[in-house]
Amino acid sequence: MYDWSKVKKFTILIPIYNDWESLDELLINISKNIKNIESAKFNCVIINDCSTIKNPEIKIPSNIDSIRIIHMKENRGHARCNAFGIKYLSKNKDLDYVILMDGDGEDRPQEIELLANKVLVEPNISVVAKRIKRSEGLLFQSLYQIHKYLTLLTTGKLINFGNYSCLTKNDLEVLSTKPSLWSSFSGSFKKYVKNYNEINSFRGTRYFGPSQMSLFKLIVHSLSIMAVFKYRVFLTLVFLMLLIQFFAILINFNFILVQTLLALFNLGVFVVSFRENEKDLRNSESNIKNIEELTH
Repeated sequence: MYDWSKVKKFTILIPIYNDWESLDELLINISKNIKNIESAKFNCVIINDCSTIKNPEIKIPSNIDSIRIIHMKENRGHARCNAFGIKYLSKNKDLDYVILMDGDGEDRPQEIELLANKVLVEPNISVVAKRIKRSEGLLFQSLYQIHKYLTLLTTGKLINFGNYSCLTKNDLEVLSTKPSLWSSFSGSFKKYVKNYNEINSFRGTRYFGPSQMSLFKLIVHSLSIMAVFKYRVFLTLVFLMLLIQFFAILINFNFILVQTLLALFNLGVFVVSFRENEKDLRNSESNIKNIEELTH
């Protein structure tokens, strides 16, 4: 007789806003890529972020046990849907791991097997998908590299991963209590999860339509990560400003423009930190409109 007590239960958390066509393709590809993972069962939780397009009938692929669609009353954005999902699932006793992924194909389903197998080998350690190659144009990739190393300079943390990850139940519960989760998953993960594993990940291309990541969103994303470490950022930038002032006196040159830009940057980080909201995270379930349960 098969020992079902050894089967690990994975929940895949996917936020969606209007992109139902991509979700349908994604679910099919997830099913194809989880069929060979031993001792594991998978279900999906879809967070419908108050889409303006009504969701079509969703058919459950054969290797996914069930799908739950949580319809939200108000649009809150991708980061806050993930935060809500983590908070919501942290109360679920009937799961072992949660996989966070985008619903558009940019988080490649082929890598779910890598995430799952990695966590099954070391079952108490979460796994992140470290980006080693991206699919965007040269300009965006260059700006992303600037963001990554600017984050390293100001926070002392190299954050080379996004939302795509596999969380243990313990780490899920830890993150679910952190106000910074409401603004930045990757920053919160890096701050509060001290021990984790990595897999190498390639950023995929969207199944349908252009990428939703604009320059403005990249800036907010970058500042949101730094805001998790805002006091470290503040001290780092103040030190740089004092160092610049020392050299300005030494060589008798005015660096006021550079110092002003650093001060404005510091202010921007603190302004973005107001996106963190413990009360909104704690009360996020009040935004649920209704829940659909889909089974075979």
